[in-house]
Amino acid sequence: MRRRDFLLAGSVVALGACARPGPLVSGRRLSPSKNLGGIRTEDGAAPIEGATWYVAEKTGDGVLYSFPAGALAKVRYLTADFLLDGNHMAAFLIVLQEGEDGRRFRFRFAGLNQCGFRVRFPLELVDMNRWGIDREGAFLKPRVSGERVDLAKVDRMELTVYRKSPKPVRWAMTDFVATEEDVPLMTDPVLPKGPLLDEMGQSTIHDWPAKTRSLEEMSARLRKQHEEAPRQKWPAEFSRWGGWRGRRLMRAPGFFRIHHDGRRWWLVDPDGYAFWSIGLDCVRVDTWAAYTLLEKALAWLPEGDPTYKDAFQSQPSPTVGELKMISYLATNFIRTFGPDGWREKWAAIALAGMRRLRFNTVGNWSEWEFARRAQFPYVRPMSFQPKRSRRIYRDFPDVYDPKMIEDAADYASILQETRDDPAFLGYFLMNEPTWGFSSELPAQGMLYTAPPDCPTRKAFANWLWTKYREDAALSSAWKIDVTFRKVAAGTWREPLPEEARPDLLEFSKRMVTRYFEILTEACRKVDPNHLNLGMRWAGIPPEWAVEGMKSFDVFSMNCYRERVPRDVTDRIHELLKMPVIIGEWHFGALDVGLPASGIGHLKNQADRARAYRVYIEDAAANPNCVGAHWFTLYDESALGRFDGENYQIGFYDVCNRPYEEIGAAAVASHERLFEVAAGEQKPFDDAPEYLPKLF
Repeated sequence: MRRRDFLLAGSVVALGACARPGPLVSGRRLSPSKNLGGIRTEDGAAPIEGATWYVAEKTGDGVLYSFPAGALAKVRYLTADFLLDGNHMAAFLIVLQEGEDGRRFRFRFAGLNQCGFRVRFPLELVDMNRWGIDREGAFLKPRVSGERVDLAKVDRMELTVYRKSPKPVRWAMTDFVATEEDVPLMTDPVLPKGPLLDEMGQSTIHDWPAKTRSLEEMSARLRKQHEEAPRQKWPAEFSRWGGWRGRRLMRAPGFFRIHHDGRRWWLVDPDGYAFWSIGLDCVRVDTWAAYTLLEKALAWLPEGDPTYKDAFQSQPSPTVGELKMISYLATNFIRTFGPDGWREKWAAIALAGMRRLRFNTVGNWSEWEFARRAQFPYVRPMSFQPKRSRRIYRDFPDVYDPKMIEDAADYASILQETRDDPAFLGYFLMNEPTWGFSSELPAQGMLYTAPPDCPTRKAFANWLWTKYREDAALSSAWKIDVTFRKVAAGTWREPLPEEARPDLLEFSKRMVTRYFEILTEACRKVDPNHLNLGMRWAGIPPEWAVEGMKSFDVFSMNCYRERVPRDVTDRIHELLKMPVIIGEWHFGALDVGLPASGIGHLKNQADRARAYRVYIEDAAANPNCVGAHWFTLYDESALGRFDGENYQIGFYDVCNRPYEEIGAAAVASHERLFEVAAGEQKPFDDAPEYLPKLF
């Protein structure tokens, strides 16, 4: 420890009796006041100075911190140092609460195993205007939920284990410190077992039978896959677009369309055949590992070597400056095929693998240009990033600002290059907007966070005026003292009562409707030929939001349940008269070298295969579902991607080794999927045991 760091640690003011040094800042030490659940401590030295070992057998085990109300009122950060033992991920939850029965704000995070990390929790997040913050080294995927709280009223904090594997969770942790200072990043984390990734990108703290043992084994596999690629074809019953030759629904429309045959919804391929979209997301050179602050966690890092320049990328980060990433999938291909032409060989292998597995759609976030050249059906992702107008709550834009029309035109312009391509199925307007993760309605969040000159706030005030006409009537309806002027431009801090919710909900619906009508109109002006596939809602959407989405051709949602909920798709059909496509789903396991299973969690690869068949065939049998796209082609990196996800969710691993069990399941289901959709065969229904989710 540097002398200056020791002096800063020594200046901590203790609330409890503990005198251990804390993180490298001065402030108020928060010592646990009560154990929650069955948590226990263990004796013995920890790899992090001043840390205590904790063991939790169950989710919900943790510790409670009590302090006087107002103790956090001027605090900028809560911070502590951690090290997670074992080799399976655990997620932690911090809850800040206003008194015994008051509002609860939630902050969730995870960590890499066998690598020190520093929790830096900025308390400005309690304004609910952000869904989360960037990862910092081994401090992974910090996310916000729950309720807006007033720090002047918060008098307690809980730290509990939120998600875990079947094994107990063991971690070392210092006391938390509440500080008004900036908290330094952990730039040299302890690695008790050495590097976390080997030279091929595989985890070093896991072992499993199919782990690739040498560069020679990996390269021989890639060369064989490339040699076999030209021989991979769809079965004869598939049309040239991957549709079903057994049923022609219309004369060749030239582009993908939707069609209801009186019994169910279908997509229709450009030649008029029935089409059900069996997709894979992230068909790209993937497995990106974010290594900023974690350089020592890599056994091999060819940074600066021009041979491997294509294997690196970076993105700006407000906390670490530049988040640097390496793709070991790319380095494995470069080592095998050389720095020139390797990407084309990857594309040939990837598309051949999709045909081998009977997939017919290259899904979101893919290198779709290769699909276009091969005339393999594909979709495109879009993301609205306004430059003239602004965001008013999380990523929700100022939809009544006239400048948004120009922003929407810029946004839609990218569709020009694919507007005449028959292989292009359609576009997703966006993915999982962060305002959709909030417990607050967009109109509600806007009142707290939007500036006084916000046109959408003024539109809300005008709408309220047409309904109530007088401030007194509005105050009476909302059961608080409120004016139209305050709605239009005032500062909001106090809670909004439940009586205000009907108006907030109705105007939120208007905001959403206007948002998507503007984007849809801009897109159709550029590209009148292809399907608007909606905005990939995260999970099950609230009905007020769905009603604002009537401008779509297809409603899309990302659904990580065991099956697509039939009642939801039926209701969407009833409300919108359109089919549903699943933008994301997956299942993973902990038996092949990744710290986390993914959102869907199963025992092993055999159960992944069964779960795949149950989900995809049940979705096909659903008359209002026209496709499902698996997330993703490859496992994520064991070091974690840009936000820290490190899921075992691929059809291939980082060494391009296929998972044979789920691959065989995909072939078996995909070759009968059209008959299942047509009601000619019953869907597979031998479900495995589904384990508690991990992330």
